[in-house]
Amino acid sequence: MTRTLGRSGIEVSAVGVGCWAVGGPLHAGTEQFGWGPTDDDESVAALRRAHELGATFFDTASNYGAGHSEVVLGRALAGHRDDVVIATKWGYTFDEATREAGAEDASPEYLRSCLDGSLRRLGTDYVDLYQFHLGGAPVPVALDLVPVLDELVTAGKIRAYGWSTDDAASAEAFAKAGVGCTAIQHDHSALHDAAEVVAVCEALDQASIARGPLAMGLLSGKYHDGRSVGAQDVRGQGYEWLTYFSGGAGSKEQLARIDTVRDVLTSGGRTLAQGALSWLLARSPATIPIPGCRTVAQVEENLGTLAFGPLSEQEFQQVEAILRG
Repeated sequence: MTRTLGRSGIEVSAVGVGCWAVGGPLHAGTEQFGWGPTDDDESVAALRRAHELGATFFDTASNYGAGHSEVVLGRALAGHRDDVVIATKWGYTFDEATREAGAEDASPEYLRSCLDGSLRRLGTDYVDLYQFHLGGAPVPVALDLVPVLDELVTAGKIRAYGWSTDDAASAEAFAKAGVGCTAIQHDHSALHDAAEVVAVCEALDQASIARGPLAMGLLSGKYHDGRSVGAQDVRGQGYEWLTYFSGGAGSKEQLARIDTVRDVLTSGGRTLAQGALSWLLARSPATIPIPGCRTVAQVEENLGTLAFGPLSEQEFQQVEAILRG
């Protein structure tokens, strides 16, 4: 089961793989921006298994683990570069040696230098999709980057570009200004229907890349037992933008919402996670979810969604009536 990556015409698996978690720790003082310690061998095994199961779209970012996610992904996909579509992002500075997060940098100079770093870490000479990572940047700042991105497309260093932003007006302006713009990455799950951004994507032939398709793991069903995430996990930091967890545990309100649609999402033999991903596949033909992973078992479950495909129209409407009725 495949989908087209917006107006680029690039074909990708309908379910991709998000690589934030495999990057490991990233910090700024006591603040944590990663998902805690990882086992690189296990991460590589998981990513390779995902490819075996049909995943061809892998999404990472230069600052995930201060570049380490790109290193791990490059190692996992070595020998398969022509079989996969790699997306990465730029905009946040970092120190590879200390794993420290730095300031934002929206300059054209950093765009170019960060891409060179990504190519080195990934072990490739081009990136399929290069995404501006600063979702809250002013539109004029983002538009100033379009000529540079177009140059990089012409030079063959990137095939297409996009913006990771939850703001529909920003997404619209960028997609209209950039002929090579083909994707908008944004927060999107059954718990949070980003209707305005999806509408922009559909109107302007952009891929709607669903970041957080399992609500940062909440839609996996693992957090209904009250467990908490680790001390180095971003989900335990209490950031205002992270609404699915509270005090390191799943939000009781959100867990209760999941329970109201559990029967619909798990019908037909799907797991809860597969049902959540199938909801996204039914939401729009432009939508491409990128669930994260750290283990082989996780990718086997996530990629198992491809066998089920989208929810039926009746199932989709049942979920909508319950959650947004």
